[in-house]
Amino acid sequence: MNGVDISEQNHILLVDLGEKCGDVSLQCSDIAGFLNQLNGSIQGDVGRLCTVQAIMRDLSQNQMESGEAAQQLLATARSAEQALALCNEKATVSLDQVAALVRLVTGMETQLRAFLSIIEAVGGISDELRAIAKRTRMLGLNAAIEAARGGEATKGFAVVADEIRYLAEQAGESAGSVSEKLSGLDRTARALIGGVEANIEHGRSTGVHIDALRTSMAEVAGLVDAFRSRSIAIADCTDDAGQDVEKLRSGLHQFSESAIANAGQLENARVRVDDLEGFANDIFNTVAHAGIETRNSRFIDMGISGAAEIRRLIGRALTEGRLSMADLFDTEYSPVAGSDPIQYTNRFVGFADAHIRPLLDAQTAGHAAIIGCCLVDINGYLPTHITERSHRHRSGERQWNLENGRNRQIFMDSQTRRALDAEGDFFLYAYRQDLGDGRYRALRSIFVPLAFDGRRWGLYELGYLI
Repeated sequence: MNGVDISEQNHILLVDLGEKCGDVSLQCSDIAGFLNQLNGSIQGDVGRLCTVQAIMRDLSQNQMESGEAAQQLLATARSAEQALALCNEKATVSLDQVAALVRLVTGMETQLRAFLSIIEAVGGISDELRAIAKRTRMLGLNAAIEAARGGEATKGFAVVADEIRYLAEQAGESAGSVSEKLSGLDRTARALIGGVEANIEHGRSTGVHIDALRTSMAEVAGLVDAFRSRSIAIADCTDDAGQDVEKLRSGLHQFSESAIANAGQLENARVRVDDLEGFANDIFNTVAHAGIETRNSRFIDMGISGAAEIRRLIGRALTEGRLSMADLFDTEYSPVAGSDPIQYTNRFVGFADAHIRPLLDAQTAGHAAIIGCCLVDINGYLPTHITERSHRHRSGERQWNLENGRNRQIFMDSQTRRALDAEGDFFLYAYRQDLGDGRYRALRSIFVPLAFDGRRWGLYELGYLI
């Protein structure tokens, strides 16, 4: 009696152990999926952080170059200030000399006008001399007439009269010559005065420009002084910004190292959870092979019978020549244009869709807990799927395609890989079903190996949720 009780207790404990291991495996799958998602997010953040660090390095380099440029700008401002001061000093001397020359030119007008007055006065004297010469000539003529009347007694007086006439003519000619020269000198002087007056006007205008130039130079000096002040402010600001950039770069570097370390620890945790999932699945699968009735038994039987039916169908097709081994084992996957996520075709998909998909639909309808049945080749490729998951992909609707067009895709996870590589009649595992874009679903699956003519093709999978 006690033996029976112990046997029943062991049975119950074994069933409970299997269920607990199944639950642990599902929880491990769930946790591992979350860790994988989190790790992927962290890895993405680390990648973006590396990009930010690269930008910060460039920014730091640019900031350094900006600092050097600011110092050069300040040095240039100081040099410009010194050069302008020297230039201003020399320009002031030159402008003073020009102003003095202008004053000298403007002062010539008075002198020239006085000279013109003298010329006019000399011209008056010349006129008087001409008049005197004329009267003297008349006097000489009269004296010659009187000397002719006096005869021999006045002969000497006649000689004097002739000399007086000759001198009068010479005086008249000299006066005329002087008058002509004075007229030319007057014309020249007046032309010179006209030119001097024009120069005076230019001089006065030049004086105005000189004053404006002095004002402009003073303004330039003010601008250079402001430029120097701004350059000092820029240099100070650049130095402060450089210190802040360096602090930020150092902080990002520390954060990056911490993020990378955390990602590494998270990856280690994920690997350990995966190991724990595998260990729990080993126990789960072992209990499933103990011949003990559990709530998984029905699905195990359905998976085994479904695989047998698929095996028979493909076997008949191979025997009848409707399917070749080369087509069945074709691994030359050709991408389907426009599919997202990418789908592939090979020489087996036509037969699989036409003859195997109806069986998968019927086997999926065998129980409400079954979410789908499919074939998985040795590389994780699904040549066909149930009709509900084999819709044509829609352009630009990746999320819809992930849910409704799972056929002809390649999926691989650690538990599927274990089932593909292991030897056995079936495998009961809990695992994460890949839903794409980092999404997953933890479920239980029966994996039944499929082989033809002693050659391992892949798996028949029946997935369910209980």
